Amino acid sequence: MGFTGAQPWLSHERAAPCFAAILPWTSDGVELLSQNPEPAPNASAVGVVTETLAGEKRVALVPDEVAKLTGRGLGVIVQAGAGDRAAFRDEQYGAAGASLVKSTNEVLAAADVLTVVRYPSNRDQLELLKAGSVVVGLLDPFGNREFLESLGRREITAFAMEAIPRITRAQSMDALSSMSTVAGYRAVLLAAVAAKRMFPMLITAAGTQPPCRVLVLGAGVAGLQALATARRLGAVTQAFDTRPEVREQVQSVGATFIEMPELEEEQTAAEGGYAKEMSAEFYRREQDAIRQAVSAADAVITTALIPGRPAPVLITAEMARSMKPGSVIVDLAAEQGGNCELTQVGETVEDSGVTILGTRNLASELATQASQMYSRNVFSFLELLFNEARMELNLEDEILRAACVTRQEP
Repeated sequence: MGFTGAQPWLSHERAAPCFAAILPWTSDGVELLSQNPEPAPNASAVGVVTETLAGEKRVALVPDEVAKLTGRGLGVIVQAGAGDRAAFRDEQYGAAGASLVKSTNEVLAAADVLTVVRYPSNRDQLELLKAGSVVVGLLDPFGNREFLESLGRREITAFAMEAIPRITRAQSMDALSSMSTVAGYRAVLLAAVAAKRMFPMLITAAGTQPPCRVLVLGAGVAGLQALATARRLGAVTQAFDTRPEVREQVQSVGATFIEMPELEEEQTAAEGGYAKEMSAEFYRREQDAIRQAVSAADAVITTALIPGRPAPVLITAEMARSMKPGSVIVDLAAEQGGNCELTQVGETVEDSGVTILGTRNLASELATQASQMYSRNVFSFLELLFNEARMELNLEDEILRAACVTRQEP
C-alpha cells in the first residue's frame, strides 16, 4: 500500500477511505516523569506536545479533555510544559491521568494519535512518528502541501480541523468557528486601544462625546463576534457582506447591514457557507459600496477570507487615507495578504494619521479560553476515531472523509 498527499482536499474533492494501523500503547524507551495506571489492554495513545510555531501559546488538549480520554481507557502522553503558556500546569495533566515526558521526541515516538494546534515547524521530528499513526490539528492544507506530502510518505494519516464540514453533527468539532469567535472579540479590544477616542457615548459636564462608529467587513463568525463586542462597548456598529443571507444575523447583534447596490444574482457563498473568490469587477463594485462607510468610520475591522486564496483587497490605500486622523483598521486577514492595501502582516503601520494593525494569530493571545474551546473541538473529533480505546478509522463517515488530507491508498 502507498500513501498520497493532500490533493483530494486541496481540490475540494472528498478524500478516499484510509486506514491506519492499530498500535498498542507502550512506554518502552520513554522516560516518564509521571506514570499513571496502565491504559486498557491494546489501547491507543494520544500525544500532546508543546507548540513550536513562533508566538503560538495554545495547547491541543487541556486537562478536562485529557481526563475524558483516560477515563475511557486511552493512554495520554503529554510533554512537560505543553500547557504552560495557556495556564495549564503539569500537575493538572497528571491529575487528569496523563503520563508526562520530557521531550517532544518522546511523545512522537509513543503516540498513535498526535494532537496539535498548528502544524509542527520542526519537520525533522516527523521522522519519529510511527508509520500508520494519525495527526490531528489545524494543518493549513492549502499552504502546507509539502508538509502534508511528507506525512503521506511516512504512512501517516492526517486530519485537518479546518476541513471539518459545516453540518449539524460536526458543530462541536468546528475549530474554525471557535477560533474565529476568539479573534473577533480580540480584534475589537485592539481597536479600542489603538483608536484615539472612546467607544461609548459620554454625557459629561465637559460636554457630550458621540459614540465611536465601528464598521466590520465580513459577517462570518469573527465579524459577528466583533459586532457584538463593539456594541457592548457602546459603539454604533455597521457591517458589510456580499452574502445577503447574513443580513438577519447582522441585525440580530444590533448592527446596520450595508447593502451592495445593483448586485447581480450571483452566487457569493461557496459550499459550507464560506465566501468564495469573485471577479475583479465584483471587488471594484464592492469597494464602491463601502467607500463612504469606511471614510466615516472611527474603526474598521476586516475579516474577509477565502479558503486557499489570497485575501481580497477591500480597502485601497486611497480609502484608508480618507479616514479621519486617529482612526484604526484591524485586519484579521493579514496573514493571507490582508483586506487593506496598506496592511503589513505582524506590523502596526501609521499612514496619514490612520493606524493599520496587521494581526497575526489573535486566538493565541487569549490562549486559555482558546485552548479550552479548541480542546473540546478536538475531543469531539477524536470520539470518531476510537472504539473501545482502540483506533478504528472509518472514512465512510462523512466527517472523517472530509477532514482527511493524507490517506492510505488501497
